[in-house]
Formats: sequence, structure tokens, C-alpha cells
Amino acid sequence: MQLLKFFAALTSTIVLILLFDWHHPFDSPLPAVGRFFNPGGGFWQNARVLDLPNAQQLQIAGLSGEVQVVFDERLVPHIFADNIEDAAFAQGYLTAMHRLWQLDISVRQVAGRLSEVLGERTLSLDRLQRHKGLVFAAQNALTAWERLPEEIAVINAYTEGINAYVKTLKPKDYPIEFKLLNYKPEEWTPLKSALFFKNMAETLCIGEDDLETTNARTILGEELFNFLYPEQNPKQSPIIPVGTPWNFEPLAIKRDTANAPTILSEVIRHESIPKPNRFNGSNNWAVSGSKTASGKPILCNDPHLNLTLPSIWYEIQIHTPQLNAYGVSLPGLPGIIIGFNENIAWGVTNVGQDVVDWYKITWMDDKKSRYLLDDETREVEVRLDTIKVRGKAEPVVENVKYTVWGPIVYESTESPYQDMAMRWIAHDTPEKGNFYDIGVFLRLMQGKNYDDYSTALTGYDSPPQNFVFASKDGDIALKVNGKFPLKEKGQGRFIQDGSFSRNAWNGFIPKNQVPQVRNPPRGFVSSANQRSTDNTYPYYYNGGFDDYRGRYLNRRLEQMSNITAEDMMALQLDNYSIKGEEGAAALLKLIDETKVSESNKKWLQEVKSWDYRYEKDSKAALIFERWFAEAYKLTFDEVYKISEKDSVNVLFPENWRFIELLTNETGHSIFDNKNTEAVETASAIVEEAFNAACNGIREEFGEDFSWSAYKATRIGHLARIDAFNSPILENGGVGDALNATKRGHGLRGG
Repeated sequence: MQLLKFFAALTSTIVLILLFDWHHPFDSPLPAVGRFFNPGGGFWQNARVLDLPNAQQLQIAGLSGEVQVVFDERLVPHIFADNIEDAAFAQGYLTAMHRLWQLDISVRQVAGRLSEVLGERTLSLDRLQRHKGLVFAAQNALTAWERLPEEIAVINAYTEGINAYVKTLKPKDYPIEFKLLNYKPEEWTPLKSALFFKNMAETLCIGEDDLETTNARTILGEELFNFLYPEQNPKQSPIIPVGTPWNFEPLAIKRDTANAPTILSEVIRHESIPKPNRFNGSNNWAVSGSKTASGKPILCNDPHLNLTLPSIWYEIQIHTPQLNAYGVSLPGLPGIIIGFNENIAWGVTNVGQDVVDWYKITWMDDKKSRYLLDDETREVEVRLDTIKVRGKAEPVVENVKYTVWGPIVYESTESPYQDMAMRWIAHDTPEKGNFYDIGVFLRLMQGKNYDDYSTALTGYDSPPQNFVFASKDGDIALKVNGKFPLKEKGQGRFIQDGSFSRNAWNGFIPKNQVPQVRNPPRGFVSSANQRSTDNTYPYYYNGGFDDYRGRYLNRRLEQMSNITAEDMMALQLDNYSIKGEEGAAALLKLIDETKVSESNKKWLQEVKSWDYRYEKDSKAALIFERWFAEAYKLTFDEVYKISEKDSVNVLFPENWRFIELLTNETGHSIFDNKNTEAVETASAIVEEAFNAACNGIREEFGEDFSWSAYKATRIGHLARIDAFNSPILENGGVGDALNATKRGHGLRGG
């Protein structure tokens, strides 16, 4: 009987394992239970130490010469190849070895293909990606890459390298994310590299506030709008030093708008596309030998992007007879994006100029198949996008409509007359040239001097980046580089009327007239996402710019001399904030200490004695941030009402403007809380905000708190699985400091 029970139990177990291995009863992206727990091929196979020899030959079909790979103690690969194509092949192979699931999921996200593996829960995101035209943009980029045999050869080799690694895998070897989500890797293609490149464009240059700015101006009125929303901070310290001559004759803007209204005067009750993190960008700088202890230039670059596991960067060295470069690459693209060779170093930060404009479409029929342009009817171009949805028998077919401006991202359900088309620089096919995108970085990797750097950058369009440079010859330089629309003053700040072609951009700023500087007298070049130039630059541009990091960076570099590499590393991790410096001074000047409770006075003293550094154990940093936020919300209650109660997307005033009001306009009616009968002044608002901040901190933390506990920085896994995330990190930094580390975003190495 016991033997019979044993065989019955064994048989049942085997049947259950087979059942759950080949048939998932829940029809979900969860893994098949038997397959996932199978000791021979399930997740157990991922629990091993990757034991790679110090040096190994890549013996793979597809290589034309010898390739040797050396892994250092941090598992950083160093590729030694006989030619660039073999090096790109090896880079693709190694990137797949370490980052295969990251490659897959990153491209699925940008292409709108998440639902294929995650099911209906990501369908709305996939739809949005299709309507934003990311695949359309990638196809245009690939069209340009294919024009150049040298460039497409490198991309094809990188593609073949990824696929060569994928072919070595059996299901038991798949990265654990594939097993958890119950799908398998697919072939890489050059289009996927183009998609990844557009993923960076979406991350870095799709930001704009056209809808929000239009609504703020319409609702608040032109006078109050102009008062609260000036375009430029008068305290700016631009990227290109003040006084830099513009040695060119600017193009004239010929735009007849006599009968073409450019700014809409109606509330636009419409969705706004998700915005990228406003602190995407980074810091970079180069100091000349006149300011360093060694007499040689030093270049620094620290990217501020989402903190993720795996990292967005992949560190690597590439050595061929043509080049020897070291730095970081982006998984999905061949070459090195930020790096150096024996002769030069280069780095990038985000420019921030607005290269996305929205145009209101006037439809001519209920089906929204025809629209008005210059008193004529135009047909939309419809691109059919098929979205496969896991668990659904039939795919979802999206009809994405394209106008002369670009795609219709959202079709409004409230009104047929509020649909808008997106004009985005990243959709454009690069104009004919000698090299593009990938070719730019290949040339930088081979660069020997300033002329090579300058020539390489002529092939780069999008996303616009501040390219910093230093060479062993002693040169330093910085170029605000990309393809920038030629606009008249104010154009692109608000939604424009798409019924008139005269509202289009007036062309593009010539590449040799974009802001740039070489060997400035001050002995350094720098960028931290602030405005590119002062007002003497002859072309108008708008956008989202940092107001504090650039000012502090320039302040510190001006003060420093006999600089060492250690000094520069310390500056990258500097937690000082000018927003804290100026904001705390403004708040403290307005508060009446006699009206502060005894229990709160010690916290007021914390702010009074603060050094404006967001150190991890600082109490003052948290008290200030909460105080500032409460005062801001009480001051701009009118704007919050529009946003929250009226459910209208609206722009909020910038922090620097709020500090100006606290400093110079304390009696302005903006400080009056419209929800009370009393007429509040800035002082009353500041006092109420301090009490609210203290109460809020006590309620959340009690008496024991710190900046790092509040900030709660952690590095999240791309799969959004809590068990794969990092623990909470105890660190300093804030978005307004050079160490711009936030909750899940900030300085990120390889």
C-alpha cells in the first residue's frame, strides 16, 4: 500500500510539472510553474557566478579577423580587434551577453510592443508610442544610415554580434527576466538600433510646455501671465561665456503672419503627453592647463538619467588599428558615447532647447480624415499599426494619422476641434551628409585634435547635446550641437494654429552658427543644462533650462586653480544648492520669529545655521524643502485651482521666479490666498507655510529625520520587480546641486 501511494504521488507530481510546463492555465505573462522551477532549466540556472577568463579569443563565425577580449576586475570588457567591423561585432556579442533582456525591453518600450509580452495592462502605453511616431522616426533614421556603406556596415556587424550570442542560448540559459515573463529573446535588427537611438531622443528632447503655457496665458490673462512667467532668469550664467563674439551674419526670418493667427486664445482641454524628467541632462566641463596642477586639460562628465538596474550605460574599451577608445556605450548602439582616446576626450549633456511644437488641427469632416491648410482641404496620411496583445486572439489595429506637421498623438473625445499634431525634430530624416549619428561617435573615437572633433559634430542632429572637448594639444571647447529650428521670438512657446503653413519653422539654424566656444579667456568651458547663451545671440530659442547647477558650476570653476583630478571628482559630488542659498534667505527674511512656536523654533534655527548643502544627514535640507514647497503652493493657489479643481493642464511658475517674488514683490496680490477672507502678504504666507511644513514632518517622521531618509534614493530594476531593486541608499544630493541625485534619478556611472 505504501509503495502504491508513493507511485501515485510521483505520477501526480510528474503530471503537474508537465501540465504547468507546457500549458499555462492562467493565460498570463507569468512563467509556466514547472518550467520556471525545473532544476535543469529554470531559474536555478541563473544562480551562478559568471566565471570568465582574464583573456579569451572570440571564436565565432562572422569575424573576419582575430578578436581578443580581456575582462578586468570589474568585468569591464576590453576589445582588441583587427578592424572596426569585428570590434562592433564583439561589442554587440558582449552587450548581449551582459544586457540581453535590457536590449529587448528597451526597444519594446519605445516601439510600443510591450503588450506582446505583458498583455493588456500596457496597451495604452503601446498605443501612445505608436501615435507619437517613434517607429516612423526610427525608420527615417535607418534610411539615412543605409545611405553610407561605412556606417551601416558597423551597425550590421553590431547586429550580427548580438544575434550570434542569442544563437548560443538554450532556454535554460535565458536571463531570468525572460523566464519570469515567460517569453524568449528575438533577433536584433538595425531598425532596433535606430529605435534605441530614438528612445534617447524621447528621453532627452521631447519636453515642452506648449499646452500648459497656452492655458496659463488664456486663464490668467496676458498681464499676470507675463508677470509670473518671464522666459529668462536674469541671474543666468549661460553655457557660452558672456561676451563671446558671434562671428557670422545671421539668417533673416521671412515669415508672413499677417493673416495667420499664431497664438490660440482658448482653453485647451486636452491630454498632454508624459514629460521626461526635467532633470534629465547632466554636467560636463573642461578646464584648460592654465588652471590645473599638471598644466594639462581635465575633462569631466557626469550624466544624470534614471537610476536603473541594469545601468543605462555599458563601460567598454575598443581597440583596433584605427582607434583606441575607452568610455561608456549605450546598450543597443555600437561605439562609445562618452569617452577618450590617446589624444582627445569628449562628453555630452542635454541642451534643453524646445524642438517640439504643437499645432491645432481644424478638421473638415467628422471622420477626421481631412483637415484645413491655407484655405485648402488636405487628406491625412494613415499608417496602420498592429499591436499584438498577449492573451488576446485578435491584435489591436491603430490608425495613426499624419499631417504636414506630424502625427496626431491624441484624438480628443471632448471636442473634434482640439486635436493637435506634433512637429518634432526627431521625426526628420537626416539630410544628405558624409556621416550621421553613429558615424559621429566613430569619428570622435578616432579623433586626434580640435578639427577632428569639430568635423565629427557636423553630422549630428538629435537629440541636441552640449559636446564638451579637451585634447592633449591643450585645446578645450564646447558646442551646443544639433538641428535647431529657426523661430521668430515667442514661436513655439504656445500652441499654434495648424491651419496656416506660415506658422511653420523658418528652416534651421546653420550648423556653423550654433553656439560654440573654443579656449575662452576664463580657462574653462561648462554646461549643466542652463541656457545656451545670453541675449546677444541673434537667434530666438525657448525650452526648459536649469537655473542653479550651471551658476554654481561656473562660480566654483572661476574660483579654482591648481586643479587636480581629485578636485574635479569632489566637485561632481558637491551637494551645495544655490536654490537653497537664495530660497532660505528669502524665507528667513519674511518670517516673524516671535510667531513661531517653541517646538518649531529649534527647526527654524536649523535652517538659519544651514550651509545650503544637501548632505545625507541634514535636517535643515528637509525643513527648507518642505517649507519652500508649502509657501509655493499657498502663493500660487490660483494656479493650483486651475490644475486640480478645473482639471486643466497649466504651467506653474518657475522656482527662481518665486524666489524673486519673495525678495522683491512681497506686497503683490499673488500672495493673497483667495480661499480666505483675509488679505495675506508674503510674510503671512511664509509663516503659515513654516508651521505646515513642521507639522507635516512631525506627522511623517517624528523628531528624528534626515534628508536621505526623506529622499529615499533607490535603484529600480527595469522589470519593476521589488525584489530586484536596490535597498534604500543613504546619500546626499538634490536636483538643484551638481550631485543631482534624486529618488530614482541622478548621477550615474557605468
